Amino acid sequence: MDNTFVSATILLLLITDPLGGVPVFVNALRGVAPKRRPKIILREVSIAFIILLMFMLGGHSFLEMFQLSDLSLQLAGGIILFLIAMRMVFPAASSHGNQNDVLPEEPLIVPLAVPMLAGPSAMATVMLMVSQAPDRKLEWIAALAVTMSVCAVVLLLSGQMQRLLGDSVLKAFERLMGLILVVLAVEMILKSVRIFIQSLS
Repeated sequence: MDNTFVSATILLLLITDPLGGVPVFVNALRGVAPKRRPKIILREVSIAFIILLMFMLGGHSFLEMFQLSDLSLQLAGGIILFLIAMRMVFPAASSHGNQNDVLPEEPLIVPLAVPMLAGPSAMATVMLMVSQAPDRKLEWIAALAVTMSVCAVVLLLSGQMQRLLGDSVLKAFERLMGLILVVLAVEMILKSVRIFIQSLS
């Protein structure tokens, strides 16, 4: 997975999928006072950013501690991406949960920051970025910051977007993102397999 700043940002946006998360955020915050919702959204996005940043900066040490290779991380990341993408393409099996569920109290970290934004696929992706190009760490941090900023803007406008576009359009966007992620995931898996076969010969 050879990334540039732009491609890394796009990949992270596809994985975090703020448009697909709009209905979930709207329903999760339905019981919260309207004036309080922007503060909660900004807090949850900030928490997701910090969590992903920790995985990004500490990913290499994590791999060394458990004696894991970049190849195994890339293959695992590809498999996780594929599973997440399939759930985006087929929303009935989505891990986002029942969008009609309203949380009884103000959400904190779960489920909005984790796993909605900082899910397993996002964690694996940021670790993989740094492990493959540690000298470009600042570039990956910038890509993550831009991604979280876009997520914050989209989610702050979530109520208006749901009313304007409707659930059907948002679901169509999510499925389109899922299809793109399927292709990226398959490419990651194939690349890992090719490298593994080459290492055997």
